[in-house]
Amino acid sequence: MELDDVLIIGSGVAALQLAACLNRDKNVRILTKSTVTEANSYLAQGGIAAAIGIHDDPSKHFSDTLEAGRFHNDNESVRQIVNEAPFLINDISMKGNIFDKDQGGDFLLGMEGAHSEKRIVHSGGDATGKNVIELLISKLTENVKIEENVFVYELLLNREQNRCIGVKAKHQDGTIQLFYGKYVILATGGCGQLYSFTSSAETVTGDGIAMAYLAGAEIVDMEFIQFHPTLLYIDGETRGLISEAVRGEGAILVTSDGTPIMDGVHPFKDLAPRHIVSQTIFDYLQNGHEIFLDIKAVKNFEKRFPSITAICRENGLNVSEGKIPVAPGSHFLMGGIRTDLVGRTSINGLFAIGETACTGLHGANRLASNSLLEGLYQGKKLSELINLSSDKPLFPEWPFSIKQIPERKAFLPDINVIQDLMMKRVGIVRSKMLLEKQRNWLNQFTIPEVNELDSYSTQDITTIFMCLIAHLITESAIGRTESRGGHFRSDYPYEDNENWCKKIIIHKQKREVANENELIEATLTT
Repeated sequence: MELDDVLIIGSGVAALQLAACLNRDKNVRILTKSTVTEANSYLAQGGIAAAIGIHDDPSKHFSDTLEAGRFHNDNESVRQIVNEAPFLINDISMKGNIFDKDQGGDFLLGMEGAHSEKRIVHSGGDATGKNVIELLISKLTENVKIEENVFVYELLLNREQNRCIGVKAKHQDGTIQLFYGKYVILATGGCGQLYSFTSSAETVTGDGIAMAYLAGAEIVDMEFIQFHPTLLYIDGETRGLISEAVRGEGAILVTSDGTPIMDGVHPFKDLAPRHIVSQTIFDYLQNGHEIFLDIKAVKNFEKRFPSITAICRENGLNVSEGKIPVAPGSHFLMGGIRTDLVGRTSINGLFAIGETACTGLHGANRLASNSLLEGLYQGKKLSELINLSSDKPLFPEWPFSIKQIPERKAFLPDINVIQDLMMKRVGIVRSKMLLEKQRNWLNQFTIPEVNELDSYSTQDITTIFMCLIAHLITESAIGRTESRGGHFRSDYPYEDNENWCKKIIIHKQKREVANENELIEATLTT
């Protein structure tokens, strides 16, 4: 029976780094639900954090990552990734001269929020993700096949071995196809589209995490959602990301009359950690104020930030006026499928890398520009594991395709309603009352069993997955009775440092709240 050595679901930086680093004797297949470039990685305006400056050191990067993550991080994960960062930057540079440099040929290093040094490497000013993705695509060899517009919705398991052996997917015409792989890698990104205000691509709906949960994998830290402080905000809608690098170049947040809003809030002012800036903006918006990014201090703004300038122009905003209206929106998931640094999950043969995975690097709040770094790291390290492995799992004689099945409709909410209610009840500011209200609302909708998904349309399966992820976030947020990083509760506004190491681990039918010395189990209603 023919099968792939490596089956990758998703096409972001982690997925493409993995594919580009695998040996040519490996048969590699990439399945993506849209096109290969429609991913959050491609949209990334920021850069890649690496301690390569003359006054910088990985130990400083380590400390900044822990501080931003409110010490919920896995220290060993942080240490290994930040120590590897300079080597990853050099590796990408050797593949293609894409990073911005000064006249002397040294990397131009930018500053972003919660960093103590200039250590952000950029490409094309504010087009780092696009340029890195295009470089990695150009390095793919003939052993890598890419199939676009394929919607993967179920993991195939060999229960006797507790092993993932493939996936089930739908094509645009409704045909169901089964794909098998010795290594199955989920690289499907986060779940930003669960919120009405978001910087995420339309495809980012938590599919990989939902599939892993339904297969029995451990999911962790789902309460920690990072809300980026500055999305372009026009006519009550967010229209795109305004990179934190703009504030790193001197822009400040002001009210309509020009009053700075971050003075006295945090020592780093406008470059405070993202959760602090987002909560501050949220408070002003709730009290009827408009908030703007004053960019007058940024020299040569249009040249330095061409992508942002284009987004503003597309929405009728002239950056020469010096002010950009902004609001916070969902940007990054710190939690996800529980993995080690290489991407191993609690299911044999199943790996998760990039934003869909939780290695412990980000803790309760991601340090700016650590996400592309993590994707590059995991993709490279997993490729090294696979290249050296001679693992030969047993595969049953299963079919490769299934005839079209008559579709049935599920009782599901409208996606826009999910997004609006998640923003209002499980968003930047949470409380027991709002969270329980959201849980009760979600409980109206029955999540079908995984073996029932074949008969639903891709749109309905997407909505089912969004409801499931909304459950996981809401349940985790109810379980964390403190405020930490991206999780802020108005009824528990302070950090509970006696339980700072607590992690909420969810797998099918159970929720485990794990401390260093105890394990508490509870039933998860989904």
